[in-house]
Amino acid sequence: QVGEELRRLGYGAGLKVLVVSNPVIFHHYGPHVMEALRTAGFSASSLVVEAGETHKTPATVARIYDACWRERLERGSLILALGGGVVGDMAGFAAATWLRGIAVVQVPTTLLAMVDAAIGGKAGVNHPGGKNLVGAFHQPRLVLVDPQVLSTLPEREFQAGMAEVVKYGVIGDVDLFTRLEQAQDLSSATGVGPTLLIEVLCRSAAAKAAVVAADEHESGRRAILNYGHTLGHALETLTGYNTYLHGEAVALGMQAMGWIASREGHWQEAEHQRQARVLAKAGLPLRWPPLDADTVVACLGSDKKVCHGRVRFVVPRALGHVEIRDDISAKRVGQALRALQE
Repeated sequence: QVGEELRRLGYGAGLKVLVVSNPVIFHHYGPHVMEALRTAGFSASSLVVEAGETHKTPATVARIYDACWRERLERGSLILALGGGVVGDMAGFAAATWLRGIAVVQVPTTLLAMVDAAIGGKAGVNHPGGKNLVGAFHQPRLVLVDPQVLSTLPEREFQAGMAEVVKYGVIGDVDLFTRLEQAQDLSSATGVGPTLLIEVLCRSAAAKAAVVAADEHESGRRAILNYGHTLGHALETLTGYNTYLHGEAVALGMQAMGWIASREGHWQEAEHQRQARVLAKAGLPLRWPPLDADTVVACLGSDKKVCHGRVRFVVPRALGHVEIRDDISAKRVGQALRALQE
């Protein structure tokens, strides 16, 4: 229905649409999307780029710019991102910067992108110094989620997406967390089942949208969405973006922050263990790799959320409630990582 939805938004026949996707997703769903766009009267073209964090670079975005130029995209044209978070981030950044900004539509095909990456307007690429250091805020005109595409999503990718779902439960939706606790299996779409899956998609999208609407440019409350991400991003950077999926790294970051919060007296150890059990039920890792703790701490200094030279962490106070703190010592972070390596 993507063509129909764009017409409903007021886009007229003849509009130029560049579909950006990756090889696997375009093979599965590209023909459907292209047909839907052309049936609705749009002039659709496509560009297939490699996916994965290692390809989330300015060089790949330059390929999107080349396609924009080749197809003569105008300020009234739009880019449609068909894929996971990496494709969405790069296509969104290209849209934010081509001709100083054209429209973008997100059609996410991974659980992580459906519940998080495609919503909120964050777009960008990685830099050798850290994850997502080059980017922009650029809200999509439309986010179209079709749960049926998850049928071709590898199980490990589904599990990575569940990390963001668990995050929403910890930072603000206790009822969602309770539903996750009650589920028998969270490690696959089949295990979750269609009823809970739709609830997960809707509640997660609503949670993300509500926070973003209140703080679009992350000057305050939106930062709570980074629970687990500060340490997770450091882990991704230090392992070259080719060892852990983003959601797996976030899960390990949540584990570390849960450990720190319980030791600092911010939340109860029982709540930390409840979080760990839900993450494990989703098939996510709980043990940190044998990275040097001091190296991880040093990497945190280049995080884009550093303020006045101090690293800001999202710290849980209770299930459904977190706060942002900049007084977590490097020593405490090191203790957490070493404890989770044992």
